[in-house]
Amino acid sequence: MNGGSDMTLAFELEALKELASPEAVFDDARGWSQYVGVVSEKPTYVVTNFTRKNRIRQDFFSGPRGKAESLESVRRQFDTDRHVFVGTSEDDETLAADLEWEYLAVEDAAEAADWELASEDDGEGDDADPVRDDWP
Repeated sequence: MNGGSDMTLAFELEALKELASPEAVFDDARGWSQYVGVVSEKPTYVVTNFTRKNRIRQDFFSGPRGKAESLESVRRQFDTDRHVFVGTSEDDETLAADLEWEYLAVEDAAEAADWELASEDDGEGDDADPVRDDWP
């Protein structure tokens, strides 16, 4: 078992991508959550690649299921007092409400937990490489 609060915390993959240090966020969240994991509509290998690259050890993940089925399964499997879903969109908020999860927008979660959001130019886009005008 992880941290002190009787809570299951699920991050939407896109929410994790908006954080400057997903590994540090997971480490911090483990201090006050029993279970922490990732859900996404993306294929399993996309989630696995992201979590490996960022050294994230998750207690659960979507697998081949979508977010709704994953959140339902996690809720059944992890019987905690609170189930909190950190997402990025109105659709995520609606999904959380429909499945009786608490919802937090990633920006609100970051502010409350003192997590740093990634800046727009953290090298994730194609424009991260310097432009060379001496190239043939």
